[in-house]
Amino acid sequence: MKVHLLGRYMLPDRREFPCQVINMSPGGLAMLAPGIGNVGDRVIAYLDHIGRVEGKIARIIDNGFAMTVGATARKRDKLAAQLTWLANRDILNLPEDRRHERIVPRNPIAVLTLEDGSQMTCRVIDMSSSGAAISAEQRPPLRSLVMLGRVQARVVRNLEDGFALEFVHEQPAETLEDNITAR
Repeated sequence: MKVHLLGRYMLPDRREFPCQVINMSPGGLAMLAPGIGNVGDRVIAYLDHIGRVEGKIARIIDNGFAMTVGATARKRDKLAAQLTWLANRDILNLPEDRRHERIVPRNPIAVLTLEDGSQMTCRVIDMSSSGAAISAEQRPPLRSLVMLGRVQARVVRNLEDGFALEFVHEQPAETLEDNITAR
C-alpha cells in the first residue's frame, strides 16, 4: 500500500541516513533514500509508527531502493495490523493511538542507569514526551526505576526486541533528545 512514513536506516558499513517509505507491505517496502547500498545488503530501518524493520535490498529504484522485510509470522501479522491502521487513519480521520508523537532520535545511542547504579549502553528505538522504546542486551525488571540519560523512567513492558519506558515526568519536546542521549 502507498504510505508516507519517515525514518532512518543503516547500511552494513554502519552509515545512517534519513528515509521516506513510499509503499509497504508486511513482506517488503520501497523507500526514497540518499545512501544506497548493493542488492543483497542487509538494512536496518527505524520507521515512524512502525518501529524497527530489517531485511535486504531487493532492487534499486529511482532515488532509493526496495527491500524485503525479514520477520516472524507474528511480527508480519503485527505489521499488517499497523499498515491497516495507517491506511484507515487518514480515511476515517482516526486520532493517533498514542498520547504523544513518536520520533526517532538523530543519535539513537544512550546510557541507561539501572536501580543498582550500574550502567549500560542502549539504542533508543523511538521516543516521545512521555516515554521511549529501548533496545539493549539486558532487560531491566518490569516496574524498576531507571535513568535514560538524564531522564528518570519506569520500565513498563517488554517488547519483541527490547523494552518500553514511561518517563516519571513528561518531557518538553525541545530538550527531549538532548536529555536522553546525554553522556
